[in-house]
Amino acid sequence: MATSSETSEQNVKSRRPAESAFKQQRLPAWQPILTAGTVLPTFFVIGIAFIPVGIGLLYFSDEVKEHVIDYTHCLKEGENITCADYIKRTSMQHCSCRLPFNLTEDFKGDVYFYYGLSNYYQNHRRYVKSRDDSQLLGRLSLTPSTDCLPFAYAMEDGKEKPVAPCGAIANSLFNDTLTVFSHISNSNVPVLRTGIAWESDKQIKFRNPPGDLKTAFANFTKPENWRVNVWELDPNNTENNGFQNEDLIVWMRTAALPTFRKLYRRVDHKELGYSTGLAKGSYELIVDYNYPVTDFDGTKSFIISTTSLLGGKNPFLGVAYVVVGTLCLLLGIVLLVIHVKCSKSTTEMINVNPRTPYS
Repeated sequence: MATSSETSEQNVKSRRPAESAFKQQRLPAWQPILTAGTVLPTFFVIGIAFIPVGIGLLYFSDEVKEHVIDYTHCLKEGENITCADYIKRTSMQHCSCRLPFNLTEDFKGDVYFYYGLSNYYQNHRRYVKSRDDSQLLGRLSLTPSTDCLPFAYAMEDGKEKPVAPCGAIANSLFNDTLTVFSHISNSNVPVLRTGIAWESDKQIKFRNPPGDLKTAFANFTKPENWRVNVWELDPNNTENNGFQNEDLIVWMRTAALPTFRKLYRRVDHKELGYSTGLAKGSYELIVDYNYPVTDFDGTKSFIISTTSLLGGKNPFLGVAYVVVGTLCLLLGIVLLVIHVKCSKSTTEMINVNPRTPYS
């Protein structure tokens, strides 16, 4: 019989890793040695490359023209009360306000209208989950996803019905109506309600149920905070209704930060007088004020903007590149001075031995 010591020795041997370069950690490795000859050129290359890129980004950002109008506390037309207070006191009754403004320069090229919200946390975990993606693909079910609760069902004519589209995101759809009146042409600026959503969203994530929309949604009711049904979102364009409505699609793509803007309309440049953009002059913003934000200390704004090759106005990336490039150049110069003044010569480095005194 094998003794206990022999058995223990066999167990130890059985746990030995296989005799391979990987398991025995004999694979070749490379570790960079950080010397002045490798570090200093890296700093200078990064600095020289980043600064021109940052300047270019700032140039394209500055090319974008933008006009922002904060209309959170605009006064109700003909009365000395803000629309925010009025809709709060009258249980969301209709309120209109007008805000005159001037464009001091021509907005050439494609012009876009945005609405902006602040202190609005669309990135809250429960808010982001509160939707039914299967429903938004046109697969209607009388039992919406539990993720939509408590916005999955609503009362209509004394009867509880499933909501379409369900969830907190759809229920909080932005519903202010923003119109720009031009005193130059004495008419409203022509806009397009389509072409504002991502094509991938419209073609893949949002589909209408087959058949007539009103019939398809007969067993469903609108979200509690909506004033119209889902098939009536765009009365002038039947193809821009239902889950294919681009205002809905834009809103359903939740923002990552509490201060954000979303594309609202595109100026129709095919109309006479707007082919080259938006001319400087006197305008007026007409607001049908429906969306409350003052309860959570939020703000609302209307933005007129052009775009560049890199999109909208955002100087942050350009500033970041310039700052990083400048810091790298400064560090490179400082380290180069230290290296020249304080480093030992090549001969001294070669003759270093264990008995060489440290100084």
